[in-house]
Amino acid sequence: MSETFDVVWLGRGGQGGVTAALILAQAAVSKGFYALAIPFFGAERRGAPVFAYNRLSKTTIYSRARVRAGDVLALLDPSLAGVMDVRSLVKPGGVLVVNSGKPSPGLECLGCEQYCVDALAIAEELGLKVAGIPLVNMPMVGAVGRVSGFFELQDLLEATKAQIKVMLESNLRAVEEGWRRVEKCGC
Repeated sequence: MSETFDVVWLGRGGQGGVTAALILAQAAVSKGFYALAIPFFGAERRGAPVFAYNRLSKTTIYSRARVRAGDVLALLDPSLAGVMDVRSLVKPGGVLVVNSGKPSPGLECLGCEQYCVDALAIAEELGLKVAGIPLVNMPMVGAVGRVSGFFELQDLLEATKAQIKVMLESNLRAVEEGWRRVEKCGC
């Protein structure tokens, strides 16, 4: 790990990106890392683009600044690639994890490794919805945790238990399925 390891979560309001960042931070702390989960949004409504960030380190983290580009970019809604410059949100040589069952148009060869997980299908299979919106965050937590190389599945499950109180079994299963189903799908 360099000085810090940064994760950018990009999704839409209501998809659970902020909660995903909290769970990843909890898992990192349980492994002895210092960790921040930083939400970044204004008065947007459900469905508007929302960012959340993780900063992980072996040493005390002093910077509370927004993460400009992550070592990992977790793209909860691939349609955002059509309206935002996602290329700038992942460091060269970093990792892009996309909520998709296949490579997404416009995301090919961004100078990073690309992984796909059909988090939408997992959320729908498990009935994880709020106000009709599938909660894709938990499968993405599993996928990001696995491709980051920092976590064991059990770390993520324990952090999920600490943060989630509603539909816990379905959420734990979603993390497991995201971990299991993520696969390399791009350059």
